[in-house]
Amino acid sequence: MYKLFLTFRYLISKWVAVFSILSVWLCVAMVLIVFSVMDGFLDNIKQHSRGLLGDIIIDNSTLQGFPYYDDFSIYLKEKMPAEIDVVTPVIYSYGIMREPLTSFTKPVRIVGIDFDSYCGVNSFRESLYYDRYYPDTTSLGFAQLPVAGVDEQDKPILPPKLEKAHQSYLNDRDEDKFDETDFYGKTFSSPHGFGEYVQRFGQPSFEGNPLPGIIIGTDVFFHRDKEGFYDRQVLNRGAEIVLTILPLTSRGTIAENPIPVAMRAVDDSRTKVYEIDKICVYVDFKLFQEYLSMGPLERVDGTYTQPRASQLLVSLKEGNDYNAVAPRVEALWKEFLVTLYGSVTPKDADLLTRVGVDTWETRQQAFIQAVEKEKVLVTILFAIISIVAIVLIGVVFYMIVLQKTRDIGIIKSLGATSLGVAMIFIMYGAIIGVIGGILGILTGTTVVANINEIQAWLASRNPNLQVWSPEVYTFDRIPSVVKPTVIFAVFGMAVLTSTLGALVPAMKAAWVWPVKTLRYE
Repeated sequence: MYKLFLTFRYLISKWVAVFSILSVWLCVAMVLIVFSVMDGFLDNIKQHSRGLLGDIIIDNSTLQGFPYYDDFSIYLKEKMPAEIDVVTPVIYSYGIMREPLTSFTKPVRIVGIDFDSYCGVNSFRESLYYDRYYPDTTSLGFAQLPVAGVDEQDKPILPPKLEKAHQSYLNDRDEDKFDETDFYGKTFSSPHGFGEYVQRFGQPSFEGNPLPGIIIGTDVFFHRDKEGFYDRQVLNRGAEIVLTILPLTSRGTIAENPIPVAMRAVDDSRTKVYEIDKICVYVDFKLFQEYLSMGPLERVDGTYTQPRASQLLVSLKEGNDYNAVAPRVEALWKEFLVTLYGSVTPKDADLLTRVGVDTWETRQQAFIQAVEKEKVLVTILFAIISIVAIVLIGVVFYMIVLQKTRDIGIIKSLGATSLGVAMIFIMYGAIIGVIGGILGILTGTTVVANINEIQAWLASRNPNLQVWSPEVYTFDRIPSVVKPTVIFAVFGMAVLTSTLGALVPAMKAAWVWPVKTLRYE
């Protein structure tokens, strides 16, 4: 009982201990803030990567793709009905995108997708800009330029299909987070290019030749400002785009003459993975397959070649672990190849034997591991900082022990053991760790919860203090997440660090001889 009494007595009477509490407090808050930001960044990368790729990827990593993809999709669903949800084919190639009015020209990676199944296998639909405000109006089929009209009240009116979709959006929106005037001013009307112009008191309509639709990666064409908004004045929905397709051989040479195709920009996609959004455009799978001569082609003998795809993306039904399912999919692929034995051409056989099965995580492993290694490095750096805190606590407690030498001699002369005296200072250190840890956690969680507001306030005082710019980084806001496991780990380390800091002074106190102390005094 005396140990607890003296511990709290020293805690209240010795203000020098405040410096120890302050060091623990700041260390805990700093570690929690940094780890929360890094965890938030890593979780966002994983979420968006998985949302873009699906759970399992099947491909042969060549520009020629592989045949029998449709047959294997059916085979896979038949063999694993409880695990497989959606399977969609994808084609990848390269080309040149040009916007005729501004002569904007840029090399792009062309992704051929079956729009509906592709949106079913991943979260691609959530990345679309116009489809958010006009649900289910984005399509890679043939499209025209939508032109708005204005009624007698100067309110924009849309073609019936778009007006119906817009009203559906208004009905489903969150009343507290939406301003219709702001929507019309920034999203719909001519300043952000919904249509080429607004006809005053005119009827809304669709104009121009029907052309295949193309979805453009947001960062391919648009520029993001410091607030994270994109300037969409430079390209209207429905604007004509010339996409020059470059059919390539396995050696990377052009297989035939480049194919220019007139298309219409029907939407733009922001997956929030910058390396994808800055280079990818999306077109219809069947159309792209035809232009690349990857569809069925008639041979001299009247038979047809097998259509090819670059990739199969697979999403799993809820409750299935992609790491457990991937090996089974790979085994089924080998079984499927056996069923084709003797019926494929040597060229097709070569493409088929190159096919591999990966999960989304293994595809992004290099990037994910890089961030995780940075976390390890940061952990080491903070471990070094924690040593400084240990030394500071040790110095403070050593000073207290020197000042309380006479008190320690009296306590021991009254029957206190060496272990009991040591426990006074060890408990003292642990309590300082608890107090500093609690204050640090409260401070850290508060800062993390308001980190974007804090940065905005600092930037309003001095633009040079804006450390996170949406113009540079993939995410508009500083990603952060406070995980309970991190809180418990940091709190535990705070208590342990404080206890270790008090260990040497506690041993010094335990070695005090009462006779010598009282004789000296």
